[in-house]
Amino acid sequence: MADRQFRKNYRNSSSKVIALSGIFLALAVLSLYAQSLAPAGKLSLYALSSLFVSVIVIEAGIYAGWLFYLASSLLAFILVPNKLSLIPYFAFFGLYGLIKHYTEKMPGSTAEYILKFIFFNACLALALILSKTVLLGRMEIKVSLWLVIPALEVVFAVYDYVYSIFIHVYINRLRKLLF
Repeated sequence: MADRQFRKNYRNSSSKVIALSGIFLALAVLSLYAQSLAPAGKLSLYALSSLFVSVIVIEAGIYAGWLFYLASSLLAFILVPNKLSLIPYFAFFGLYGLIKHYTEKMPGSTAEYILKFIFFNACLALALILSKTVLLGRMEIKVSLWLVIPALEVVFAVYDYVYSIFIHVYINRLRKLLF
């Protein structure tokens, strides 16, 4: 009985949010650090790091999600030696959970998907511009952008679908294990 009352009080407490945020902040930064060292699988580690933002949004709200994104970005910038490798997290993966939250609150799935793809394509354009300016053209794409961009949009659609599945699994199964 006392355990049940403790769990009920803990579920709604701010100490839970602080503890969960701290643990997930460490995991997000750890996955960003690992991607800077890993020879392969970097996209998987970026995707993993982006999931923690959504969990914080679910548990503590959108304001806490923004604070978590800022804290994880700042801490990763301080701790990760390869600063350029953090650009995908800063510009896309870290923000995606927040963007997804806002777009999925909109009525009608068409507008939701249009806004998600606008965000993705804006990030893609930013990546192309940065590759030309920051990397000084060292990154060569040997295939036409007319083929690369639609392929990346398909990958993004799969990413969004898998992200939605993770959120569903978290809410319906994993959340119960945490509390």
